[in-house]
Amino acid sequence: MSGRASLNQSATRLKVGGLTHLSTCDWPGELTATVFCQGCAWDCPYCHNPGLRPATAEGLISWSSVLDFLGSRRNLLDAVVFSGGEPTLQSALLDAIGEVRALGFRVGLHTTGMAPDRFAALLPLLDWVGFDVKAPFATYPRITNVERSGDNALKSLRSLLASCVSYEVRTTVHPSLLSPADMLELKAQLLELGVKHFVVQQFRMQGALPGRLPAAAGIVLPQDYCSGFVHFDTR
Repeated sequence: MSGRASLNQSATRLKVGGLTHLSTCDWPGELTATVFCQGCAWDCPYCHNPGLRPATAEGLISWSSVLDFLGSRRNLLDAVVFSGGEPTLQSALLDAIGEVRALGFRVGLHTTGMAPDRFAALLPLLDWVGFDVKAPFATYPRITNVERSGDNALKSLRSLLASCVSYEVRTTVHPSLLSPADMLELKAQLLELGVKHFVVQQFRMQGALPGRLPAAAGIVLPQDYCSGFVHFDTR
């Protein structure tokens, strides 16, 4: 007998570009399965999952097969993380999360906040959010190549901070895109908003499309970027 929840037809429309059966890094402290949702509207040059950017792609994984797998991992995994791409671009995500919760899993989400209204609707169903902040909000287009993209990100971040959902805000740093002055400006913005959990991530070439950025191995990120937060980290 399958441990799967009854299949919601709306959830079957979720476009899944990948599935990691076991992860210890997608939600700190939790053993998770990670569902990679297809599609992203931004064009960040350091993206390490460029194959997930198109809204459609070959080799998509059916939601029913994902649910069957999750049913077989009840009491073995702590949680399920929806990542991407950008999961909140898909209207089917809400029903998919509902099915995962019906199996007894906690649910995490990786997001850039590019769809603030849908993100706000999802927050009551989430246990944790990994929120990617790209840059000082007025300078987002330098990273995303989409005008005024920082406006939606800021709106979503405010919704997250107003909720009771646990979170981690993180920023990926490449020196050709973010200077020390940019990082200090971003730090001031985040502290003013009330962010208490902030992680600085060093850019890695692995997975990025060749030719879009120069190699940037060996960058040392000063902890000063994170000091002042209740929790900080550098990766």
